[in-house]
Amino acid sequence: MRYLPIFALLFVFACETPPSEDGRLATDGDYSGMGSQNAGVPAGELAPGVFDTVYFATDSSTLNSEAQGVLRAQAEWLKANPSLNILVEGHCDERASREYNLALGDRRANAVTTYLKGLGVDAGRVETISYGKERPVANGSDAESWAINRRGVTVVQ
Repeated sequence: MRYLPIFALLFVFACETPPSEDGRLATDGDYSGMGSQNAGVPAGELAPGVFDTVYFATDSSTLNSEAQGVLRAQAEWLKANPSLNILVEGHCDERASREYNLALGDRRANAVTTYLKGLGVDAGRVETISYGKERPVANGSDAESWAINRRGVTVVQ
C-alpha cells in the first residue's frame, strides 16, 4: 500500500500522450506561466531586471500576461538603447516533427516581434529565426524540460 503513490506517479508519466499523426501536440498542461526569474529556469537578462526569455504553452504562440510584462520591459530598454539590434529566436520542445516545430518556432518568434513592434520598437532593428526543437536548453523528456524549451529568446546582435 505504501508504494501506491509511486505506481500512480509512474502510470501518469508512462501515459504521456505522443504527437498525433499530423505532428500536432496534445496539451500536457500549461507551464507558460513560468517566469524568467523562477529558480531553475535557464533565462538570462538583457540588462538588470530585463529578462531575455518568454515561455509558451504547449502548441501555442500566444503571449500570456507574464510574457507580455517581460516584453514591455524589453521594449522600454530597447527604446532607451536605439543603437542595439536584436534577434528573436523561436524554440519548441522535442515533440512533434522537425517541420512542425520549425513552423511553431517561427510563429513564436513572430509573436514576440509583433508585440515589441506594437510597443514602439523599430521593425528595422528586429530579426527573427526559428530553431524549432534543434536547440533545447533542457535535455529531459519530461513536462518540466518541455516547458523550459517552449520559449522565445531575445538576443542582442
